[in-house]
Amino acid sequence: MLGPEEAGNFRSRWQAIQTDFVDDPQDAVRAADQLVAEVMQNLAKSFSAHKEDLEGQWGRGEEVVTEDLRIALQRYRSFFNRLLST
Repeated sequence: MLGPEEAGNFRSRWQAIQTDFVDDPQDAVRAADQLVAEVMQNLAKSFSAHKEDLEGQWGRGEEVVTEDLRIALQRYRSFFNRLLST
């Protein structure tokens, strides 16, 4: 759902937030909130872009390859299961 570089960046920022908690817990919690919101927005944009691409193909009367739809459904299922498992 996120590219490796992007995910690595988010993980690095999370590690810094955890480290900062010792010196300033309140600021660390604020930073964690902002980071989680940013990750959620990023994921929403990713899903939205993919959806728009598929809907664009449908709107132009193009047939979407079943494999593309299968991959889209797998992404949704994976994300859905991760949300429910937390």
